[in-house]
Amino acid sequence: MKNIRCFLSGLWRTCQFCLILPFLLIFVLVNAQAQNPVQRNRGYDSIINGVAKKHNVEASLIHSIIQAESDYDREAVSSKGAVGLMQLMPLTAKQYGVKNLYDPQDNIEGGVRYLKDLIKLFNGKTHLVLAGYNAGQEAIRKYGGIPPYPETIDYIKKVMNSYPKSFIRPPRTFIYKYYDESGKLVLTNSRQLYLMNKKEAKAD
Repeated sequence: MKNIRCFLSGLWRTCQFCLILPFLLIFVLVNAQAQNPVQRNRGYDSIINGVAKKHNVEASLIHSIIQAESDYDREAVSSKGAVGLMQLMPLTAKQYGVKNLYDPQDNIEGGVRYLKDLIKLFNGKTHLVLAGYNAGQEAIRKYGGIPPYPETIDYIKKVMNSYPKSFIRPPRTFIYKYYDESGKLVLTNSRQLYLMNKKEAKAD
């Protein structure tokens, strides 16, 4: 009788474990999926934050686009020839001064400069900005709005899952001032020009 009780007790414990096991597996999988994006983008946070601050474009938007475009794979190449983290086409990259498409800093810098122009062009309307980034400006003009491409429609949904804003805050224009060699006050919206002259002034 004692042996039967021990057997039944062991069987009951086994059944309990079998009932709990699926929930444990679900918990582990969900937790792993929640942590993966952080692990993937951690190495690019400093670059993204720096470029976001430089061009006054939200870092969260840049992250959402990179995740949708390349899933943080710096060596990603699409079937159409788009390359790198922000999946830039070679011609677009050339227009925005990108020299190395596989370099994270270079790729993100060029992609954000392009994104910044799209934000201005489409007055910050998120759907149009994302459609322009995915399908090109000409497609927007051709159809008078979001082109009926399944890929573009899916892309917009994918990005807006993590960036659910109808309007993107337009980049502010900063005015910098410095004094040239003759002592004349110069106002400019070029941070690069400002920093260059500021360094020269310090050197003197």
